[in-house]
Amino acid sequence: MAKKATASGNAVLKKLRAFGLGYPGAHSKSPWPGHDDLAVKDKTFAYLSAEGEPFSLSVKLPFTAYEALNLPYASPTAYGLGKSGWVTLTPNGAVLPPLAQLQSWIDESYRAQAPKKLLAQIGGDSSTAKQPVAKPAARPAKRRAR
Repeated sequence: MAKKATASGNAVLKKLRAFGLGYPGAHSKSPWPGHDDLAVKDKTFAYLSAEGEPFSLSVKLPFTAYEALNLPYASPTAYGLGKSGWVTLTPNGAVLPPLAQLQSWIDESYRAQAPKKLLAQIGGDSSTAKQPVAKPAARPAKRRAR
């Protein structure tokens, strides 16, 4: 069954666009139908579904990708972007994450993509105050018997 757009999803998308466009140098970018993305200096920092489409958000999360990927509606972004820390969130339209959480992810993504000169205008840099989330320790490789 195909996902449907919801009024609450459309309202949240509007709020996220307004939030994202409040950053220095931020602008809309719509390279594909069904998207209304946010960019800074032509570097996308948030892929947002267009109003009327099912809710979807893809953001670059260099510090919290591992945490976000533990959510049931999150997955690494397609086209190889997931390898660079991009996460796609496609929650059920009736149960969206809190707006503050979505804004936090957009903030992290903007800081990862924006030039230092623009980051200085908002009093921060790409590292913000967050530290990278530690990934679980890799299991030791089993030794082969000789």
